[in-house]
Amino acid sequence: MHAVVAALEDIKAENITVLDVSELSSIFEWMVIASANSTRQTKALAENVQEKLEEAGERVFGTEGMETGEWVLVDAGEVIVHVMQPAIRQYYNLEGLWSPGGKA
Repeated sequence: MHAVVAALEDIKAENITVLDVSELSSIFEWMVIASANSTRQTKALAENVQEKLEEAGERVFGTEGMETGEWVLVDAGEVIVHVMQPAIRQYYNLEGLWSPGGKA
């Protein structure tokens, strides 16, 4: 988890949120959500997360969304990382959806 947050902070991600979703999902335990100000920054953040996890010996199973860069997901098994443009993040409200008792 520390490697993910550090990788996001390295490239100046905004509004980093870490959610423990272990009670809500049997697939992953943690969800990290961060905002980026441009598609270029979104892609750079996702690439840095992937690189730092691999350097730490963690396996990255895949990424989605690199083509557009509006919302990029990094699947690291027990940790799912969402790097999103602010408007996309607000629209989908993952924090509300995945918080205990939360609603979309």
